[in-house]
Amino acid sequence: MDPQPNFFAHAAQLVHAIRSEVRKVFIGQDDVLDQVLAAFLAGGHVLVEGKPGLGKTHLILALARTFGGQFRRIQFTPDLMPSDVTGHTLYDMSSQEFRVRKGPVFTNLLLADEINRAPAKTQAALLEVMQEWQVTIDGESHVLAPPFMTLATQNPIEQEGTYPLPEAQLDRFLMKVLIDYPQQAEEERIVNDLLNGGGLKISELAQVCTVQDVLDLQRAVGALQVVPEVVAYAVRLARATRGTQGIALGAGTRGAIALVRVGKAFAAMAGRDFVTPDDIKSAALPVLRHRVVIAPELAISGQTVDQTLEGIIRTTEAPRR
Repeated sequence: MDPQPNFFAHAAQLVHAIRSEVRKVFIGQDDVLDQVLAAFLAGGHVLVEGKPGLGKTHLILALARTFGGQFRRIQFTPDLMPSDVTGHTLYDMSSQEFRVRKGPVFTNLLLADEINRAPAKTQAALLEVMQEWQVTIDGESHVLAPPFMTLATQNPIEQEGTYPLPEAQLDRFLMKVLIDYPQQAEEERIVNDLLNGGGLKISELAQVCTVQDVLDLQRAVGALQVVPEVVAYAVRLARATRGTQGIALGAGTRGAIALVRVGKAFAAMAGRDFVTPDDIKSAALPVLRHRVVIAPELAISGQTVDQTLEGIIRTTEAPRR
C-alpha cells in the first residue's frame, strides 16, 4: 500500500527534528547535512570529500544518536585487511569450536575514514558489503540489520600513499558530498564552545525517533511515485554528461536512477508526495560529480567537474510544472 500524503507531512516533521538535533553539534554545514540525510532516507551511501577536522565524525555520531542507532568507525590504513572490516572466524578453546567474530561493518552507521588509504582488496570488501548488505565469512552469509549507511571520507589534498577508488567502485556511492570550512561566525561559535566548555555533547542530544521510524521513512521514500516527465528529465541529465565536449566519461544508467532516488528523498524531506524537477536539480551535483570524469585539457584549463555539470543543468530542458 502506498503511503498517504499526510504521511509525508509527518516525514517532514521527523526530518526537521533530526536535522535540528544534529545541527546542535554539527555547525555551519546545512547543505552537507541535508545531502547526507537525503542519502540516508534513500538507503544509499555517501562519499564525503573534505579536509580533516570539519566535523564528519560528529555528523554521523549525532545522526545515529537521533534514532537510537549503532555507530562504528574504521580508520583505513595501508595495512588494513579485509577481515578487519568484515570480521573473521576464530577457534574457541573452551568450546572447541569455531566462532564468528563480526567486524565493524555490522552496525547502522559506519564511518569509513580515509577509505583511499587502504589497498584495493580492502576497499572492495567494504564496497561489496555496501552493495549486497551482507558479509560472507568462511562461506557463511551474514545479513546486516537495516538501516545501514556507509559514510566514507577522502582527503582531497593528501594523495601520497593512497589508493584511489576506480570509477566502477565510486559508482556504488549514491552521492559525493563536498564539505568545506564554515563561515567566520560559525567557526567562532565552534571555537568558543570548545574553549569555554560550552555547547552540547553528542551524548546529550535527544533521540527523536526509533530505528523503526527510519525504516518506515525509507520505505515511504522508495514507494513515492514519480511522473514519467520527471524521470525523463533525470535521464536527459545523465545522458547529457555523455555527449558534452570535455567530458571523458559520463554518468551511466545508475546515475539516472540515483537522481530519481535522491529526488524522492528531497521531496519527502519537504513534505511532498511528488517529485519536482527542482528536486532532481538539487540532487544533480552530489549525485553526478563522482560519476563524471572531465578530459585532461579541460582540467588543465582550470574548469572543475561541478562547473561543467552546472553548465549541463542550465542547458538541459526541464519539464514545465
